[in-house]
Amino acid sequence: MSEKIVLALLPYWSPLIPPMGITCLKSYLVRSAYPVKTVDANVEPRFQEVIDRYYDYLREYIPPGKQGNIYNIGNDVLRHHMMAHLHYQDENQYIQLVKQLVWETFFTTLTHDQVILLNQQLDTFFTRLREYILDLLEKETPTVLGLSAYTVTLPASLFAFRLAKETNPGIKTVMGGGIFSGELDTASPNFRYFLEQTPYIDKIIVGEGEQLLLKFLKGELPDSKRVYTLEDIGGQTMDLSQAPVPDFSDLDIRYYPMLSTYSSRSCPFNCSFCSEKVMWGRFRKKKAHYIAEELAQLSREYKTQLFLLSDSLLNPVVKDLANALIDAGHSIYWDGYLRVDPSACNRDNTFQWRRGGFYRARLGLESGSPRILERMGKKISPEQIKEAVSSLAYAGIKTTTYWVIGYPGETEEDFQLTLDLVEEMKDDIYEADCNPFIYFLTGQVESLQWAGENKRRLYAPEFRQMLMLETWVLDTPPSREQTYKRLNRFVDHCKKLGIPNPYALREIYDADERWKKLHTNAVPSLMDFLQAKNSGIISIAENKQVKPIVYGQNIPQIQGDWRF
Repeated sequence: MSEKIVLALLPYWSPLIPPMGITCLKSYLVRSAYPVKTVDANVEPRFQEVIDRYYDYLREYIPPGKQGNIYNIGNDVLRHHMMAHLHYQDENQYIQLVKQLVWETFFTTLTHDQVILLNQQLDTFFTRLREYILDLLEKETPTVLGLSAYTVTLPASLFAFRLAKETNPGIKTVMGGGIFSGELDTASPNFRYFLEQTPYIDKIIVGEGEQLLLKFLKGELPDSKRVYTLEDIGGQTMDLSQAPVPDFSDLDIRYYPMLSTYSSRSCPFNCSFCSEKVMWGRFRKKKAHYIAEELAQLSREYKTQLFLLSDSLLNPVVKDLANALIDAGHSIYWDGYLRVDPSACNRDNTFQWRRGGFYRARLGLESGSPRILERMGKKISPEQIKEAVSSLAYAGIKTTTYWVIGYPGETEEDFQLTLDLVEEMKDDIYEADCNPFIYFLTGQVESLQWAGENKRRLYAPEFRQMLMLETWVLDTPPSREQTYKRLNRFVDHCKKLGIPNPYALREIYDADERWKKLHTNAVPSLMDFLQAKNSGIISIAENKQVKPIVYGQNIPQIQGDWRF
């Protein structure tokens, strides 16, 4: 083919797994004989060093009681700061904006000198990114540069696109990724403004990208259009039974704790704050035996046993996948997102899933308040949450729990119910992670219903040129400041209960050791898998030997004569 394609994911994205978007695109394009090079810049130490220093400064400047889960909410400050760093023209206005970014997240006022030190870290970051991109363009000489953009990778992606066009005006620049299911939903004012401000991006692909990108490369889509969606191909989605296995051949797999693939796309549910269905369209899934074969193929090829399935939810496939892996005799372990439902509340089921390799269940529990769960459209109760978490923990499966703080209308009583529920389940929770409620003008399931609520721009209009994307918040209880105070209380509550939210490798090790002490059938630690992976031998097979736990019963002794 005349085209030479580079597909990349730029910082900042935590490299837990290889990037799924670009590796799926590569395997699909290679099947049509296109030469494709995939690149993940997030494994580069030169970028991670700068980001680590940035967070070190934040931890130094922000009082401990206001830091919350700083690596989550700090991302919001970092990505806005990066975007402003790209576009600022007036330094004084830029400094004021950075102070505002920190205030609206941590409710702490930075000094002028503190802002300058943070700015210097981004000077270093973009200097290094410039060197990296220029080297990549010189080495690979692509005719097409495709970047997969998410909220936190958007600033670096825009920088790279602009630099690529300055270096080679003839290069074709193509952008896709999950960013278009939230702040850059195509129906939002942000999207229209974005198109005006980014003439250096030639084509934008919204949603499932394999067929759209291939048709663009073949010249089968109208060149007069700048934005391509599934509507341009009659709404046709991928037949997942025909989808090739993700191609990780360009990436150094040693950098990633887990590999990844997927068993389905989209979601069969409609939680009010979610954008997944908006992104992927109708729900589709692969057959269980196909997924099992795919996992086995990747396991053999890359000498690894631990996978993260990137599905929105595993519920539609978890039973059949576990049985398929058991029937095939594979010891492959898989991590993924699970919804609380009756099957997850059944210990016979969860134990069978454990035997089939289910390693960690990532559960969107969201709230301990029945009223808030109903408003969210979760269709679950706190009682079902407790039963599901207990059943999974009984089998030894790690339970990562996700919570939304500050959902519109959440009262202090609702929040206290969440804290109470966490405390009640503390020994069955492997990890507790919380995030503040986020609102988008469009793109969420309930965006239209929230349209009538009072809302406001979080940052003043004069900052829009620097930020490019406006952030909107609902002006309804609880207030933003109250939400973040509750978030800090949630984090402190979990610390007191001994429930971790591990980030660094040492923290994960400690969390795994805690889990082993709490649960007889605990899955192997991440360190066990890393050691096996480094040895190049697929050696962990304890899932085949796990047995149900039989609890002893206290039988009261009868005093005196037997009486019938």
